[in-house]
Amino acid sequence: MILVADSGSTKTSWCVIDSCGNYNYIETGGLNPCLQSEDIISTEIQTNLFPKILCEVKQIFYYGTGVTPEKQQVMTGILKKIFSQATVIEAWSDLLGSARSVCGNSAGIACILGTGSNSCLFDGKNIVDAVNCGGYILGDEGSGAVLGRNLLNAFLKRDLSVKIHDDLVKNHNLSYGYIVEKVYKTPMPNTWMANFTKYLNENQNEDCIRRIINESFEAFFSKNIEKYANYKNYKVHFIGSIAHHFKPVLEEIAERRQITIGNIIQAPITELAKYHANIQ
Repeated sequence: MILVADSGSTKTSWCVIDSCGNYNYIETGGLNPCLQSEDIISTEIQTNLFPKILCEVKQIFYYGTGVTPEKQQVMTGILKKIFSQATVIEAWSDLLGSARSVCGNSAGIACILGTGSNSCLFDGKNIVDAVNCGGYILGDEGSGAVLGRNLLNAFLKRDLSVKIHDDLVKNHNLSYGYIVEKVYKTPMPNTWMANFTKYLNENQNEDCIRRIINESFEAFFSKNIEKYANYKNYKVHFIGSIAHHFKPVLEEIAERRQITIGNIIQAPITELAKYHANIQ
């Protein structure tokens, strides 16, 4: 049996492929070895995934945010302890998983726009170039975390309309003290900030909100996509909840910048599962 995973900071999508070729999807909390301890990751998998798997897992292919070269052994080690019978365990970045799911065997630029953001140039087999994403403090332009961060910044700096400002105070309990507490004193503040993307999406008709959205995605295009050599010669593909929900904005910006959009999908797990099922 094959177990495939696509993990972000907010959620992890798992697919169990049995010997008959049946696909069973399971969802757990987000995993990030750069932000979470091994104990937290192990507990999440053991509590919310392992009991739901009824067959013996032989191969595991894990793709996730935070799986840097330094963290690959951390993730494979955690999975080996839980699935001791597995003979093949691989852990790769979510970026490679995204490229495999949207580009297939073709060259292209693959972009992630979820809680975090990332991009790479894929030659059909391997990632040949990747602009450093930097995380939500140093980069992550266009991500859910940064969209939320930019909304909170606009709230604190009085850049929002009175209508939006008062609505955030009344219906979302925003205040300076509350924001500082959530951002600087609680774990996974990137996930909390990303929750505000729903509010941004629902209020796109407000000029101050539209400006935040446009500036965030314009920054992603200029600081990431346009850094690749001959970027206009490739189709640019997007994966992630943010890409899915803000698809019209991405298409509008791409057209203005003369960039060709390829696939825009919400999650790569289905295509990743097919990819590993087909290469067995």
